Amino acid sequence: MDDPSAPLREIWYYAMPSRRLKPGATAARIFLGEPILFGRTRDGRAFALRDLCPHRGIPLHHGRFDGGEVECRFHGWRFDPGGRCTLIPSLAGGDGLDLSRIRVKAYPLRETQGNIWIFFGGDPDSAAAPPQLPEIGEDRRPDLTMSMRVPCSIDAAVFGQMDPSHNPFVHVSWWWRRKGSIAEKEKAFAPAPYGFTMLPHRPSGNLAPYKLLGGAPQTQIIFRLPSTRIEHARFGRHWFVTLNTVTPTSEGEIEMSYAAYWTPALFTAIKPLIRWGLRTFAFQDKAILTMQSEGLRHRPALMLVDDADTQAKWYHRLKNEYGRAAAEKRPFVNPMKERVLRFRS
Repeated sequence: MDDPSAPLREIWYYAMPSRRLKPGATAARIFLGEPILFGRTRDGRAFALRDLCPHRGIPLHHGRFDGGEVECRFHGWRFDPGGRCTLIPSLAGGDGLDLSRIRVKAYPLRETQGNIWIFFGGDPDSAAAPPQLPEIGEDRRPDLTMSMRVPCSIDAAVFGQMDPSHNPFVHVSWWWRRKGSIAEKEKAFAPAPYGFTMLPHRPSGNLAPYKLLGGAPQTQIIFRLPSTRIEHARFGRHWFVTLNTVTPTSEGEIEMSYAAYWTPALFTAIKPLIRWGLRTFAFQDKAILTMQSEGLRHRPALMLVDDADTQAKWYHRLKNEYGRAAAEKRPFVNPMKERVLRFRS
């Protein structure tokens, strides 16, 4: 790879929850440095176009969307959800311009389990598909979602997703874990599609909320390229699944998103409390990543030490192999092997 720190392109990234894009509505975003206009037609089909009119470069989100076509605010050029130009009002009869040759770039989208995913590369059919969350039906929507912008790189954010040793120092609160609460851990890992999984295990004894769930709780954590962390907790006949994703917006900034799914009716009743807890947890990560970015501006040499940082090393290997496989147009070969990691957290 020319730039190992650059985001992968031949892969699907999380865009937004499906419910955020209503029929007849649009939403402007910048992902991987590219301006994108998301929209949903009157019949419910989601689409994404490069958010720039090819005529004079004005962002299309300043224009009008009638549920079928996007109209540019500057000169009224119109584009369908596939990016094809359908009308140039200024053309006189007999002009002879072939409108079919004028297009706005359209991005492939996939919508599954209440989330919209976007593809930036050239061959979506040969790329790793968006992840399917365990025990969740195709049409199930998240019970809770949130997102936030963080001034850091995708690599720094992903390291934070899989870093066990920061928890006793960053994620400290009266309702989650006490300051100084640290213990030796031993976790078994195995390869998973385009990533790895921390195999099902009993949650740590120092995480008090798990004790309230009952039913001998079991937790599994899955990492999948490019930047997806799935935590699946099962307790008795119930389950709680969280999806945590990182999507670059521009160089030095990412959007971190969360989606949570659950079965207990009690969780729905206390949804505002769960949202508050997730927000607290997420903003603790945002604060520490912002502090880290302050230091990384000076480009210091960094260290990865022993088992506590092994997951970060795995991420580098997975990312490099995926990039090479895409460039060489060959199947991805997961470099992961089964292993037990020991660390204090």
